[in-house]
Amino acid sequence: MMEKIIRSVCIFSSDIDAEMLAEKHSQIETKLLQYGYSIQTQRVCFANAEINQIERAYQNTESDFILSAGSLDRASANEQSDAFIESNLPIAINLHIDDQVKEEDVSLLFKIIKQNASKTFHFTYSFNNVLNSPFFPAANFGQNGFSIGLQPTNLSAGCKSLQQWFDNMSGVWNELTDLFIKEDSFLGIDSSVAPLFGGVGSFIHFVQKFYPDFAAACTSDVFTQVSGFIKTKNPKPAGLCGLMFPCLEDFELADLYSSGNFSIERNIFLSLHSGLGIDTYPVGINENPERVLSILQLLLSLSKKYNKPLAARFVSDGKAKIGERTNFENQYLKDIVVRPL
Repeated sequence: MMEKIIRSVCIFSSDIDAEMLAEKHSQIETKLLQYGYSIQTQRVCFANAEINQIERAYQNTESDFILSAGSLDRASANEQSDAFIESNLPIAINLHIDDQVKEEDVSLLFKIIKQNASKTFHFTYSFNNVLNSPFFPAANFGQNGFSIGLQPTNLSAGCKSLQQWFDNMSGVWNELTDLFIKEDSFLGIDSSVAPLFGGVGSFIHFVQKFYPDFAAACTSDVFTQVSGFIKTKNPKPAGLCGLMFPCLEDFELADLYSSGNFSIERNIFLSLHSGLGIDTYPVGINENPERVLSILQLLLSLSKKYNKPLAARFVSDGKAKIGERTNFENQYLKDIVVRPL
């Protein structure tokens, strides 16, 4: 049976008031539940709020919101890095780079790995970022309101063709649009394909119904067909609206990584024509920082050349070296043996 799963309802707010935002989330949730949706996470992305401010506002509340300080420039990210690393709350940030990638940008990643590696899950580099995407850590405030991101892989259950899946996605997008279109605060739907876990939650699981050989899939037009559809047929687009290839969140993609079939080069290739960058890609604690620098420089160059939003989220458990098995203790990340970048 087709599952209508909301991955993220994200409120973008210039007001940090926890009680007010909880009430707004409750109103949205009530509507969605009435129409048979399940909601994985409720999120808030703030405008110009520092991490310490967010910490003070939410540390004594019962809220289980996932929070974001949005896009930070280099100076702000470095200045707030200690607060980010030490926070007990799930606060996400992204370091937005639009000029050049510097060694200090890479040093920030390795500082997080060394001091609190679990925070790598909440940190990404962003290039040419967009506004009002409900997906973290790349989310960035554009205006007050809310947007919705689905887990559309689950809408592929039982589908025997791409078109059947497309029809299911269209039906849900239209239903959500009709449900919220009269609300001025409704910013839209980020129609990105956001996989999670295995089976029907895995994008790779669905693709391999038609292309059992992943290499053959990568040199076919299947990904461009999907990315073209979600980009052009969404009735109320907001945010990124692209394909996500979260290496360790899509458990069947993690299996491909483990077998050597999802190299960083293949990840970048798929992202260039259909995707959104590097996501939950494992990095060993002894990886050469120069290698990370080189990859980030390439992403920045590609982002500029094609005027395309890209991101890079590298994750570490703070212990595993290249050739060793991870122990993330994170239900959303599959443990693997780390390969060199």
